[in-house]
Amino acid sequence: MKSEDRHTDHPSLGARLTGPAAQRVGILLICILILDQASKQFMLNWIFAAPRVHPVMPFLNFVPVWNPGISFGMLADGGQAVRGGLTLLAFAVVGWFFWQASRLDHVQQIAAGLISGGAIGNAIDRLRFGKVVDFIDVYVQTWHWPAFNVADAAITVGAALWAYSIFFGQETGQE
Repeated sequence: MKSEDRHTDHPSLGARLTGPAAQRVGILLICILILDQASKQFMLNWIFAAPRVHPVMPFLNFVPVWNPGISFGMLADGGQAVRGGLTLLAFAVVGWFFWQASRLDHVQQIAAGLISGGAIGNAIDRLRFGKVVDFIDVYVQTWHWPAFNVADAAITVGAALWAYSIFFGQETGQE
């Protein structure tokens, strides 16, 4: 194996973190993070200041919800150790996505950007408030899906895309 072959099989740290794949993940991460944090700040000023439900459509409300857990309120009773662990896990997952970005196919890169942006968006809430700002309430008649936010939606779509890529995707390693 030639020296340049080894180099392409194992890109340097700099190449992994600054290559086109990492840039795609990073751009999507930043877009989701900005959209998530801006929407949360708007909602904090609008519906959380004087807590109220704001009907939007026959199946959608904006509601003020503080979520101390993870998705759908799971692990809400975990305390500070769980919140700290979740925050560290979020940053570890994001780091892994960037480390592996050049080895991921395009669908996985999109998924990684969505999951990363959402994970960091919710981690910022945990660091700022000790809990996550949720405000989207989807319902049918009297049945309500647990409240969520833009970060949660991005994580969910990213996870679905990741699963799709595993079962139906192309080979990985595309820059």
